[in-house]
Amino acid sequence: MGRIGVFIERYTITRSEEMGALMRFSQAARRLGHDVDYLFRPDIYKIPHYNGLFIRALTDPLNTSYIAARHAELNGIRVIDDPESIYICCDKVNMYRHLMNAGVPIPESLVLHEADLTRRHAEELFARLGQPMVLKAPNSSFSLYVDKVATPAEYIKIGTRYLRRADRLIAQRFIKSQFDWRVGILGGEVLYVCQYLFPRKNWKIVAYGENGRVFEGPIKTFYVDQVDPKLLETALAAAAAIGKGLYGIDLKQAGNDYVVIEVNDNPTIAAGLEDKKAPHVYERIIRYLMGEWG
Repeated sequence: MGRIGVFIERYTITRSEEMGALMRFSQAARRLGHDVDYLFRPDIYKIPHYNGLFIRALTDPLNTSYIAARHAELNGIRVIDDPESIYICCDKVNMYRHLMNAGVPIPESLVLHEADLTRRHAEELFARLGQPMVLKAPNSSFSLYVDKVATPAEYIKIGTRYLRRADRLIAQRFIKSQFDWRVGILGGEVLYVCQYLFPRKNWKIVAYGENGRVFEGPIKTFYVDQVDPKLLETALAAAAAIGKGLYGIDLKQAGNDYVVIEVNDNPTIAAGLEDKKAPHVYERIIRYLMGEWG
């Protein structure tokens, strides 16, 4: 028998799907003979008393979740997500460099600085990457601070806005699609596969209305043995370029090939969605946290 801590924030349990996933995780742990406790910020000091820590809160080196991850690591406790994965994945420039160094296919991408926000440079980028192209802030998430630009004026306007929160930008070739593949990987093994379909008349997984309303498309799930092995091979290579933790690999399909859009640490696992055709996902996370594999 072991003890597993699940670090959460109040916003973690605002959606029924999120709460449902936490309940399924707890039930799976108890079936395997382990105790599960939910830990909030004031409980961080308790982390050394657990055998494993599962973080289900937004991860960023500036967030409390990173402190929880570091605390676990310093005490020799296996943690998802590990601090190194958080550090890499929360900076897209760092993440893309890891992928490129490992030879993982990604859309052609360039790192930009403030001096690059000129009309002349915009025209050079359009000639190289195509029109439109995508601009990303390195610390973006949930489709925020990711935009298509089709003119030099848009390039300068959006790039200037993004540089208020970062000192670098990413310009990337746009790949048209109706969905993103998501492959969940833990310890070098595939956990689940799904497609995130885009909301109607949008080109990203999440869209935002003028009033702050959030629009998300449906999720289509697959059994692992239903999908192209090349998709899984590409996703596994991307995960290996980052580490051995839990990752959600986003990919786009271009003909018979796949390119990695990004690697997400702390990927979403919601009851009835990502786990729909992968009910074993919770048990495998528990076994990983308890050091039984990986």
